[in-house]
Amino acid sequence: MNALTGTGGLARLALRRDRVMLPVWTAIFVLTASSTASSTKGLYPTVESRVKLASNTNDTPSLVALYGKVYDPTSLGAVSMLKMNIFGSLLAAILSILVVVRHTRQEEESGRLELVGATAVGRRAPLTAALLVVLATNVTIGLLAALGLVAAGLPAAGSFASGLAWASVGIAFGAIAAVVAQLTGSARTAIGISSAVLGAVYLIRAVGDTSDENGPRWLSWLSPIGWGQQFRPYAGDRWWVAAVTITFAAVMVAVAYALVARRDLGAGLLPDRPGPANAAASLSSPLGLAWRLQRGSIIGWTIGALVGGLLFGSMATNVDGMLESDKAREFVEKLGGSTQNLSDAFLATELGFVAVFASVFGVQAAMRLRAEETTQRAEPLLATAVGRIGWTFSHLLLALLGTALILVTVGLGAGLSYGGATDDMGEVGRLTGASLAHIPAAWVVVSIVIAAFGLAPRLVVAGWAALVTFLLVGELGPLFELPEWLMDVSPFAHSPRLPGGELSVTPIAALLAVTAVLIAAGVYGFRRRDITS
Repeated sequence: MNALTGTGGLARLALRRDRVMLPVWTAIFVLTASSTASSTKGLYPTVESRVKLASNTNDTPSLVALYGKVYDPTSLGAVSMLKMNIFGSLLAAILSILVVVRHTRQEEESGRLELVGATAVGRRAPLTAALLVVLATNVTIGLLAALGLVAAGLPAAGSFASGLAWASVGIAFGAIAAVVAQLTGSARTAIGISSAVLGAVYLIRAVGDTSDENGPRWLSWLSPIGWGQQFRPYAGDRWWVAAVTITFAAVMVAVAYALVARRDLGAGLLPDRPGPANAAASLSSPLGLAWRLQRGSIIGWTIGALVGGLLFGSMATNVDGMLESDKAREFVEKLGGSTQNLSDAFLATELGFVAVFASVFGVQAAMRLRAEETTQRAEPLLATAVGRIGWTFSHLLLALLGTALILVTVGLGAGLSYGGATDDMGEVGRLTGASLAHIPAAWVVVSIVIAAFGLAPRLVVAGWAALVTFLLVGELGPLFELPEWLMDVSPFAHSPRLPGGELSVTPIAALLAVTAVLIAAGVYGFRRRDITS
């Protein structure tokens, strides 16, 4: 039997399983790219305004570290896509990691691949099918995103260079994830290691981009994220960089195939680390066990939140020079707050975005309940003296407190860097307090997951659907002037615009009340239903 036998069938199965996730992710990507281009191209209509923005960006190390450089300050496309160039690459990389691990290591861990492998399926077929899905997905995203940018009014050549950059970075990280999936025995560990690689190459690119002429600028060429930027869309369109990314991906795929042949099905090449002979006393409680399962994620998110907060605070000191036009000020006012203090408006906008991203952690942490149930680890636990309510609240508490910790850490980091730059360390308390106002909205998203888990467990992905809906409404609402009632669907629309805005207790109380009702409904439903797989 050929090693690739059954690849087509497995690829079709993977596409069927991802028939919701992939179209939704593609739609979000394309809408975000096109709406970003549409919204920002009118903010800097003159060459002078674009040169001013590019100069402020390139002269601010924190901005270069976060977004990269503007290589052509006169180009409308280069300025308009400043943020999206880097974040598009990150989104493509994350999607590719999730898809590859889902259809390789996770299938082995669940035992499904062993059953499939007992039929006429070759040894390399599962990995090949996953890579084909990643390839097709990234090509589709790159092509549709490019067409969206052209429709938004940007030059066609630069738009397709952007699409190719995003697609090639996604393909490269799909190949990286394929190698990592052969090394570990756990899907969770594979995603963690792949994400750590993503974070590392992002930092390597940041160091290279922020280096002076005598510094290690060459580091940017050691990072797949850096390669995506070196396409330089709308600023030269360096198509040849695709050869670098594709060659790297081909080498990593070859390594992954070699590793597949050297390991047993279900096992990773890295040895499992044996645990202690006796369990820690903290594991005697449901909360201790939940903390043990989720502590790595909480610590990683918190570190990332601190770094992000420090960057946001540093960026706020330069926002006045970046937003000189009336349209730019009006746009920030819609998103963040009063233009009487653009720094506050910028920080309020960024805290609003962070609340959405903190909700991603909250959804992941809350969905761990369903994962423990479907993998049949919850049933033996609940057969002991552990009650359903106590077990549910152990994971719920970490989801809520972890989300709050991420937001507070961002506020703390922003306060430290902004206060240090303005010689006013009172900003630490002010911005940390402002971050607290955004917590209830994020908690509503977490409570949606809990409600679905208790009442309709097979629909627990409603948490992701709700978060995507809220994100799109929040991002596109002000741009397309959607009706007020529609934008009010998002809980994030009711968070006080702090710092700079007025603190109102009523919307915060309402969001907390909604959270309590949804959690109560979910816990009640879980108490009355059967444990399912």
